[in-house]
Amino acid sequence: MSHYDFDLFVIGAGSGGVRASRMAAGFGARVGVAEDLYLGGTCVNVGCVPKKLFAYSAHYSEDFEDAKGYGWDLPDAHFDWSALLENKNQEIARLNGIYRNMLKASGVTIMDARARFIDSHTLQVGDKQVTAEHILIATGGWPHIPEFPGSEHVISSNEVFHLETLPKRILVVGGGYIAIEFASIFHGMQREVSLLYRGELFLRGFDTSLREHMAATIKHKGIDLRFNADVRNIERQADGSLLVTLKDGTTLETDLVLYATGRKPNLKGLGLENTAVTLDDKGFIAVNTDYETQDPGIYAIGDVTDTLQLTPVALAEGMALARRLFQPADYVPVDYRDIPTAVFCIPNIATLGLTEEQAREAGHALNIYESRFRPMRNTLAGRGEESLMKMIVDKASDRVLGVHMIGPDAGEIVQGMAVALKAGATKAMFDATLGIHPTAAEEFVTMRTPTRSD
Repeated sequence: MSHYDFDLFVIGAGSGGVRASRMAAGFGARVGVAEDLYLGGTCVNVGCVPKKLFAYSAHYSEDFEDAKGYGWDLPDAHFDWSALLENKNQEIARLNGIYRNMLKASGVTIMDARARFIDSHTLQVGDKQVTAEHILIATGGWPHIPEFPGSEHVISSNEVFHLETLPKRILVVGGGYIAIEFASIFHGMQREVSLLYRGELFLRGFDTSLREHMAATIKHKGIDLRFNADVRNIERQADGSLLVTLKDGTTLETDLVLYATGRKPNLKGLGLENTAVTLDDKGFIAVNTDYETQDPGIYAIGDVTDTLQLTPVALAEGMALARRLFQPADYVPVDYRDIPTAVFCIPNIATLGLTEEQAREAGHALNIYESRFRPMRNTLAGRGEESLMKMIVDKASDRVLGVHMIGPDAGEIVQGMAVALKAGATKAMFDATLGIHPTAAEEFVTMRTPTRSD
């Protein structure tokens, strides 16, 4: 038996850290995990789980409006932020307990403290020192707010889940999926929302058709979109409101400013200077394809590395590393191709595989299939909002390279498409598949004629 206290010690009990811990313990390893904040990490506590609960809540305002077209005469609804917050907190506490019980049941030693490297195999965890043959860094990311005059008046996506009250006017700054989601959520909660982004069009890296369609859709809903704009300074006024001055001199008044301008690796206080671990030019922990750092025996997975910042990716990396270290016969590298993802704005976005731009850059000649239509539910509701479905097909092989959607339940629909793309499905296979009628999903198997072709 190893002379170390643990075979594997994991710093961080988020999605990746918990998965690696449980898998390794299941393989017979002596495993410890340190977490100084909350079990479950960003996703469970201040990320995808509470965010989707908020998104469900935000959907009801449109649902109540639509119900009238279907014969329901509903009294005026009233939104209670405090009730939502209390119910959310209870659910998160329940999930925290589940994570703790899962780790304990797996035989993992849990230490509720921040870990700091003393050397490559020694950690100071609270008031204890522990040693480990292998150490995994899985501390995730942390919201980044740039410094500018008045930046102390803004909040990040961490604090938004704990606001005592939700004010009437809200400014969201950012152009990524977190910014789009919260702009939609706040609008659904009947707040006056402005969305500010310094670029030409938000959702950089997504397919252009999706970006343009989403911009038109949420602008039509009444969200104040401001592109090519950035904050110069923010001042707190006598009445408690915030005066935001933009770099072009424009001003706007609001009650809350949420910055969703990216995340950085959560590395503060880890003591990496006492190891040979290095960072890449973006500030992430540098690892090879086996998640090894420059220091033998120290590994990193998830959002502290330059990987896709998605919970299922961290889970897959944690599982792969545990197998590689303690069950190498079953080790299978993570396949990063064709990873589906969703943006839980209103309506939802889901994307899978290559964008049209990426496919062209890769040298493919393409057939592009696009369909825009009003979902059946919107007809009697009198809602003009349209869904978008798009398929990108390699002209030479007929293989489907990308699937993209904006519309209700987009994530639920595209998840099934991910299996097809993993299996190498061609457009002919989609064409040969019968649809479920009437559904929105059947559109993916009934798009027969390219909207444009190389």
